Amino acid sequence: MRAISYVIITAAIAAMASAVNPLPKAHAETAIERGHYLVVVAGCNDCHTPGFFFGKPDPNKYLGGSDVGFEIPGLGVFNGRNITPDKETGIGGWTDEQIAAAITTGRRPDGRQLAPIMNYQAFVNMTKDDVKAVVAYLRSIPPVHNKVPGPYKPGEKVTIFTFRIEPPGQTAAEAPK
Repeated sequence: MRAISYVIITAAIAAMASAVNPLPKAHAETAIERGHYLVVVAGCNDCHTPGFFFGKPDPNKYLGGSDVGFEIPGLGVFNGRNITPDKETGIGGWTDEQIAAAITTGRRPDGRQLAPIMNYQAFVNMTKDDVKAVVAYLRSIPPVHNKVPGPYKPGEKVTIFTFRIEPPGQTAAEAPK
């Protein structure tokens, strides 16, 4: 009897866990489902959703741009931009080809190179179908009107929380007063 109780409890817990798991299935029926899966496993949410680095991602601004930047010595401070289809503050005005180029080459439509914190060096190895799936998924999500500050050039005043990347041998910065 006790063994049966354990089996029932274990099955119930497994059922609940699978019901609340936000990770989409690896096998997808559509390009949008495949794109959703790739965006999740690539961690796009981490750098492109406000609140993520504070442990409280804002689901109403999913992929709407981060409120935390990364400082790279000599280059400045960069934060994840709004990658929703909002035409004014996101990538809604970009063509599919421009989005694909940003993902795989780090080149924006205006010619600016994305900061090296964006993992385009790895994404260049994605298949064309996977890149198209990510683009389709990004086009399918609700637009979020969220103007993200930055990027900041070296010496500019930063208005967001920032992770500092220091070369070896540097002294950790003191906490701001």
